[in-house]
Amino acid sequence: MPISKQLLALLLLAITPLASAATTPTYEQLQQQFIEKQQQQGFTAKEVTQFLANAHKNQQVLDAIAKPWEAKPWYQYYPLFLTDERLQAGLNFWQQHQEAINRAAKQYQIEPEIIVAIIGIETFYGKFLGNYPVVDALYTLGFYYPPRADFFRSELGKLMVLLRQEQLDGSSLNGSYAGAMGFGQFIPSSYLAYAVDFDHDGKRDLVGSAVDAIGSVANYFHQHGWQQGQAVAVPLNVTGQPAAHIWQPQDKLTQTAADILAPNVALAQSMDLDISQPAMLIQLQQAEANEYWLGLNNFYVITRYNRSPLYAMVVYQFSQQLRQHHATH
Repeated sequence: MPISKQLLALLLLAITPLASAATTPTYEQLQQQFIEKQQQQGFTAKEVTQFLANAHKNQQVLDAIAKPWEAKPWYQYYPLFLTDERLQAGLNFWQQHQEAINRAAKQYQIEPEIIVAIIGIETFYGKFLGNYPVVDALYTLGFYYPPRADFFRSELGKLMVLLRQEQLDGSSLNGSYAGAMGFGQFIPSSYLAYAVDFDHDGKRDLVGSAVDAIGSVANYFHQHGWQQGQAVAVPLNVTGQPAAHIWQPQDKLTQTAADILAPNVALAQSMDLDISQPAMLIQLQQAEANEYWLGLNNFYVITRYNRSPLYAMVVYQFSQQLRQHHATH
């Protein structure tokens, strides 16, 4: 007796969830995959098993990643960072590490105020390095946070490599809930790829050496295409609703300034601007109305450090405060 199309559809619908559940890896399977991958990095199965045994699930990590600061509207977000206290701390840090900051700016072709701003926004110049054990944070997100578990398990694996390569003590290494560490809050893959021994003591220490952090932040921006002397973001005057796409953290830099500028979307101040250059339309939510900016290549580079446009904007605006006050003192 032939099966009707309706009955066949119902049968398939009933079977699909079971098939999906069956293909979801168990914790034991994920652990075994992790062990095998780390063996390819030169670790023994015993070393990896012991590493995992020393890691613990941390519910506070899961709670923190569910409520990131970048989820706030702009008018609530920027006052957390653009404070007189952070500005003064930044000017003091700049003065204290003037030689290293100037050397990094010259070597890596980046404005010094961007280096100072990043370290200030990330950790208040080393005052808040994070109090989550990095091993536990990455383990928790790698095995108990499905939305990005693959990424964080990869970072956990790179942490093993980093601990071995830089002779770091994993048991005492604290950082953010996302496993970022040091003055500049580098995740393990970024630490391995972009950290530099800028104080020339034979090791890349982003946790204990502000000078290494200064050089490493500058190198990160250089490697991601920072263009020294070029604009970062330009304020816009917008009437009504802009037709151009509002840039989102997952987006690439696919539009040009010409795609964004329109009769109702104009530069707030007259200036020479190559409208063929890559650009993005940034929307910031103020209490009364939206604020709009034209983000350029250097703004996009800041979002390679943290994909949130709010983060990138607060770094940029803080850097401008630092530059202006440093020039007058």
